[in-house]
Amino acid sequence: MRRIASVLLLSTLLLGTGLSLTGCVVVPPREHARVWVPGHWAGPHTWVDGHWRYR
Repeated sequence: MRRIASVLLLSTLLLGTGLSLTGCVVVPPREHARVWVPGHWAGPHTWVDGHWRYR
């Protein structure tokens, strides 16, 4: 009886430890960051000015 109790206790501890280590990680969403997009040529004679973009 004592061996069964110790095996059950050990298996419960191992299961609890495993579940606590595999919990889901909650991360808050990132804020929208402003990113500068430099000017560039879009075609043979089309220049697109630099602008701020939100990502």
